[in-house]
Amino acid sequence: MQEFGKEIRKRWLLDDDVAFMNHGSFGACPRDVLTAQSEWRIKMERQLVKFLTVEATAELKKSIEKLAVFVGAKESDIVFVENATTGVNAVVRSLMPKFKPGDELFTTTHVYGAMRKTLHYAADVMGAKVVEGVVPFPIKSADEVVEVVKNGINERTKFAIIDHITSPTALVYPIERIIPLFKERGIPVMIDGAHALGQLDINMDKYGADFYTGNCHKWLYAPKGSAFLYVDPKWQKEIHPTNISHNYLTGFKPEFEWIGTRDPTAWLAVSAALGFVNEIGADKMRSYGHNLATSARKMLSKSWGSNICAPEDMVGMLATIELPGNPKEDDKHVVNLHDRLRDEFHIEIPVIGMNGHTYVRISCQVYNSMDEYEQLDRAIRKIFNS
Repeated sequence: MQEFGKEIRKRWLLDDDVAFMNHGSFGACPRDVLTAQSEWRIKMERQLVKFLTVEATAELKKSIEKLAVFVGAKESDIVFVENATTGVNAVVRSLMPKFKPGDELFTTTHVYGAMRKTLHYAADVMGAKVVEGVVPFPIKSADEVVEVVKNGINERTKFAIIDHITSPTALVYPIERIIPLFKERGIPVMIDGAHALGQLDINMDKYGADFYTGNCHKWLYAPKGSAFLYVDPKWQKEIHPTNISHNYLTGFKPEFEWIGTRDPTAWLAVSAALGFVNEIGADKMRSYGHNLATSARKMLSKSWGSNICAPEDMVGMLATIELPGNPKEDDKHVVNLHDRLRDEFHIEIPVIGMNGHTYVRISCQVYNSMDEYEQLDRAIRKIFNS
């Protein structure tokens, strides 16, 4: 078995001189998976019409059947989409005609920016209102998230988007406790699992959400442009892709399978990505990443004299950490610090403004090792002491 850390990093194309701590933004695809995608692309280009109209359909069904097993769903209930934003847009814009003036669309203050904008678009068009429950950060317990959601639901709430793992703050939300709060009141709820697939052991049938979307190209190692959308059977007649095409009203699966000409090879390579995960071991991958994330944030927080921002049970393979002195949020400062870390110190890591303060968010993949976070520690202390 290949060891994690420096030993396995050679299976990626990552530059040797960069400490890459930002798997969370766009993922990083292993060589084997990229090779599989290239082989699919070559096969496609040899006989485009036959491939796109006949062969791809059969092969995509095989790929999504494997993914369905991995995410604990029936194959009939999930479709491929390009990314989680596409999945959210398909659902929100399909349901949008149901929203009326005065209706409330609920989410929390940790929602990803693209999803926030999608909700605001729907609200602006239909005269509804977006309500964001204020989740504290730093946070002491997952109970705080549950209470915020409980207090945010009322008779005007008609739809909700809840993160599985928040993007800016890297918090694992207790969705098993949150989803029933909406279901018991008949409010459709969508889970944004952009970061969850691969990072957590997920199960659609267990959760009971009306809708769930997750990226394959982040923590599952698939090529960019691969994600899935789960829709509960009771909603499938009402949910349509954002791009309406020839298969409109022919059924949930056919509508999403053809929205016009596009390259399906990222989806076809999901099978190879799942094979890679099975090879290295999904549980071992998650355990390594989680242990590295908790150890690295403990070391960095101690060195920088900053607070631990979340309990360990709300941490997956990501962690958001206060910078020394918890500096006030400033857009120019955030961009300058990111660029300086990248250009001067060869560290790729997101710098995040949140709740008026500035943080860094570390990703902890199987190709990362503790010495990279020690390199980050030295760089930050040099910058803040200069």
